Amino acid sequence: MEFRKRERLLTVMAVIVVGAFLGDRLIVTPLRGLYKNRSERILELKKSLDQGRMLLDREKDIKARWEDMRKQALPTDPSVAENMVLQAMNRWIQSSRLTVTSLKPRWIEAERAEYKTLECRVAAQGNLPALARFLYELERDPLPLRVEEIEVSSRDDRGQVLTVGLRFTGLVLLGGK
Repeated sequence: MEFRKRERLLTVMAVIVVGAFLGDRLIVTPLRGLYKNRSERILELKKSLDQGRMLLDREKDIKARWEDMRKQALPTDPSVAENMVLQAMNRWIQSSRLTVTSLKPRWIEAERAEYKTLECRVAAQGNLPALARFLYELERDPLPLRVEEIEVSSRDDRGQVLTVGLRFTGLVLLGGK
């Protein structure tokens, strides 16, 4: 009789252990993974919500800055925009006493018709102070211009005469807000 009790007890214990194992594998572990995934998603959504709130708080500043950028952009008329850049170039050249040997403006159309850029390639020569002054004048000018690339090389052994190849672009906003 004692064997039967022991067998029943072992059978019940085995059923409990197998049931606990299956419960863990089929219910607890998937729920734990689901809870972890949801917790991570909630954290992502909270970050996104915080970013959205920060943008809403800064909306007026962002809109004011955008309007300021739109006002400072080059005019949409290509000839007027080129004229403005060329006049600015003349001011920079006079201020720096750099000798410009080549100036090639060209228009680059964007894939989307929201903006286009005026790209200018400049080849010039002069000494280091003249080059530094030219770059300073270009950077501090109120026109929306950005230096894209610059290449400086020396024409003599001592580095007194420098040749510079410069590419800068100007932004033209076409329309839309």
